[in-house]
Amino acid sequence: MACDLWLVPLVDVLSHSPDNPFRDDLALYNAVLASRGLPEVPVYQFVPGISGAVEPIAAFDYDSLHFLRRAYLLGLTGLDITPVDTLGGDYEQLLEMFESGAEQSHLVWHFDHAGAYVPVEFAVPLVDETLLASGGPLGSSHGLLRELQAVAPALGIDPLNPPDPTRPLGPTGLEQPFGPPIDDVHPFARERHAWSGLYAAATRSVAQGSMIVFA
Repeated sequence: MACDLWLVPLVDVLSHSPDNPFRDDLALYNAVLASRGLPEVPVYQFVPGISGAVEPIAAFDYDSLHFLRRAYLLGLTGLDITPVDTLGGDYEQLLEMFESGAEQSHLVWHFDHAGAYVPVEFAVPLVDETLLASGGPLGSSHGLLRELQAVAPALGIDPLNPPDPTRPLGPTGLEQPFGPPIDDVHPFARERHAWSGLYAAATRSVAQGSMIVFA
């Protein structure tokens, strides 16, 4: 199964519009952020020449995302990061054995089909009943970016010269295959496939003030 990553510009013409499809989500995120003593999701003044449109930034399959999360967890726990052909029981064991570490990771502790990352700095993903009922933990784009940079060397990636993400030509169907490019023969091809999409989204989110959503 596959998912798309979308960037939602946090500009006033979109965020303050009564037709904004993310209006309720933003209100929920702001309430949760405020309850933790954190600043609300920033909203910027629209500047001519900068689009206020929601746009797809990347797409990848769920397996690639879980391969990447496995690699990050291995690095977090000090274990060797080795490539595998399939996701086996070791991934589930990692999640169980190092649950506290997983719950503090913006990359790992996030639904893979819903939820959001916002350009607000906070240490660990935010979780409460309302978030879990509406889309899952709320992640920080800053935290996600740091974790992607941390795991990059083990995957043979230079964050200063990152691979281009695989962009969808249109909305990706849930059952549509969207794995790594067929010419990518790197041992960590799947991990790199998800990494490049998330890194492009996180970089844009932090630099331009956008929210990342899964669809």
